[in-house]
Amino acid sequence: MEHIPIRLGPLAILLTVISICMTTLGILNFTTARADLSLAQQYADTVRIRYELETYGQEFLRQVGEFLAEGGDIAEIEDIERDETGVIRKVFSENQFTLTIEIVPEGDSEVRVCGWRIRKAWEPDTDMGDLWLGE
Repeated sequence: MEHIPIRLGPLAILLTVISICMTTLGILNFTTARADLSLAQQYADTVRIRYELETYGQEFLRQVGEFLAEGGDIAEIEDIERDETGVIRKVFSENQFTLTIEIVPEGDSEVRVCGWRIRKAWEPDTDMGDLWLGE
């Protein structure tokens, strides 16, 4: 029986290329997972803050309702702003978010909510990074 020599050169190159590809894909998978985790945490923080502001707003409306039901005057409520049209504003802030509630008195014991806005303070990113300025 005749022995055929086995050439290991092409097999070794193939295994090396496969190893490099698998390592590269593993690193890319890991970095993508970390980026996804970071983005998910930022989103969770944003949702938590928005829900806290919603809770503060609902609590404020409950307190106003109770205050008016007891016969109080809405002008006596603390930390509110009133404009010339009779709209009453209350602003809640948390981190960079603000909740602005606008209510209008209707009768002696009721209010109508005419505005409920949650906004985030935004400033444009002016950082140019490592941009070469040609100097």
